[in-house]
Amino acid sequence: MNALGKLKFEPPKTPQPERLRVIACGMIAREILAIREQFGLDHVELKCLPAIYHHYPDRIAPAVERAIRRARREGIERIFIGYADCGTGGALDKICDKYGVERIAGPHCFSFYVGNEVFAERWDDDMTSFFMTDFLARQFEAFLVKPLGLDRHPELRDMYFGNYSKMIYLAQTDDPELSQKAEEAAAFLGLAYERRFTGFGDLVSAIRQAGGGNSPPAYS
Repeated sequence: MNALGKLKFEPPKTPQPERLRVIACGMIAREILAIREQFGLDHVELKCLPAIYHHYPDRIAPAVERAIRRARREGIERIFIGYADCGTGGALDKICDKYGVERIAGPHCFSFYVGNEVFAERWDDDMTSFFMTDFLARQFEAFLVKPLGLDRHPELRDMYFGNYSKMIYLAQTDDPELSQKAEEAAAFLGLAYERRFTGFGDLVSAIRQAGGGNSPPAYS
């Protein structure tokens, strides 16, 4: 046997993607983890910030900046921000620009769940609607009723929700129990109820593109 016969040829190993940290709102954690599992994005790790910042958008940009700096101290260079603008009035974009990272497109999660283009097209018809997601349906009492004091002062309901014409439940999943909770929440708030199935919308492409090794587009 010649020398070549003793050589073992192994197929080239596929390089593993560099670790990516997604710094995200706790309201969309379940959906990001589902996307990671569905598409085998094992190199994507999730760092959640408190969902309650939904009520305090001025806290989002400073918290994201702290999380970015912490990640960089840990040696993580690839970072993606799992927020839309989310009421920060451009403050989050300034942080993203400062550190050279990207975020999810759109004004808020309701928009990217629907799909930003579709949401914008329907805005004239939906602008007086109160939007609910799977998270909000699941956490309605803990996340909305109690923080707003509606359990103690039900008379505040109309002050908070009197200008809405209906509730639109943007369903990420086909879950009859969540649909029932959303409908009950609409009744509690004195609003007409409509359910629209959205799935995960633009969140899927945002996480897949960020996790796939290609530079995501500059979102605004």
